[in-house]
Amino acid sequence: MTTNTATMATPAAASGLSAAMTFVMAAACGLIAANLYYSQPLAGPIAASIGLPAHATGLIVTLTQIGYGLGLLLVVPLGDLLENRRLILTMIGVVTVALLGAGLSTATIPFLAASLAIGIGSTAVQMIVPFAASLTNDANRGRVVGNVMSGLMIGIMMARPVSSFVAEFSSWHIVFFLSAAAMIVLGFVLAARLPKRMPQTKLSYFGLLGSMGRLYATQPVLRRRAFYQACQFATFSLFWTVTPLVLAGPAFHLSQAGIALFALAGVAGAIASPIAGRLADRDLGRPATIFGIGAVAVAFLITHIAPEGSVVALALLTLAAILLDFGVTMTLVIGQRSIYNLGADLRSRLNGLYMATFFCGGAIGSAVGAWAFAEGGWLLASSLGLALPVIAFLYFLTEKRAKV
Repeated sequence: MTTNTATMATPAAASGLSAAMTFVMAAACGLIAANLYYSQPLAGPIAASIGLPAHATGLIVTLTQIGYGLGLLLVVPLGDLLENRRLILTMIGVVTVALLGAGLSTATIPFLAASLAIGIGSTAVQMIVPFAASLTNDANRGRVVGNVMSGLMIGIMMARPVSSFVAEFSSWHIVFFLSAAAMIVLGFVLAARLPKRMPQTKLSYFGLLGSMGRLYATQPVLRRRAFYQACQFATFSLFWTVTPLVLAGPAFHLSQAGIALFALAGVAGAIASPIAGRLADRDLGRPATIFGIGAVAVAFLITHIAPEGSVVALALLTLAAILLDFGVTMTLVIGQRSIYNLGADLRSRLNGLYMATFFCGGAIGSAVGAWAFAEGGWLLASSLGLALPVIAFLYFLTEKRAKV
């Protein structure tokens, strides 16, 4: 298997990342990843403001997701070809301009174009994670990836409640302006702190893209881990698509502020990232994977213990959010640690393929969740949510121990 041929302007790879540098990378991942989710709870007000018909409101979120998916497949692999710091800063510049464009938009087409660009630019986060993995040694790689990913997960989980609160006291435009300001500050910090890393890949850009199909076909660890996480992330998306509808419905009657507070509870699940990284470094990825998948299944089961609408039911739903986010984060980090061991000069392409696969799972989960809730309420939606980790676990049982 390919070994690390990338050259670095720092001995960080030999000694491991400092705690300060790890924190900077984790914070960067969180701030950038949050850009993908700010618009989700604001889709209604944004649509009304820019003149987007109600039946097309979903485009606000969908175009951001499409942009992110395109970036994962077409831009993230450049991390194996171009100098990493410059590439990351360029993408932060792209997302900054896109955020400003979204904030300034008063019409449909400019806002939707900005949404697409926000998704593309936010793929910088998936360049930072493999970059961090390349700057540390094998013994500590899981710990570093886990710590950096904790920032990413906190960003994802905090984005919705933060945007809801900001918009409640100002306007949705301010959400995008504040994020653009954060990106500008982040760009200066990363320009000063990130080391240079120049990969030694000799492929052309189109050769790089062509190699991704071969990687997917020849790396069973990548395919397996991507499938597990596709099931996990589909469950995650289903849960967070449907639970706001459940909480706002006749059983619970929660306000938007109450739903935002509920979403904050899920942030506790981000503690799984550093735990998962340390378990992977100790060759405990297999039991950690079982625990992560199991936690997601249990999360759906406990929501049916108490009568819907009761205080106990709300408490169990909150506990389910924490368990689910914990389990999804656990398997995500274990999967990244596994695929990064396949070759240092392949990490950006491997990461792009891994993320693109389970991102598709998330998109399917959101769509299926909304349909299931409309057709059969929480019972049908949660049943589908439970089936996904069960499928992942059954496939996991066919995995050979040598492959973990």
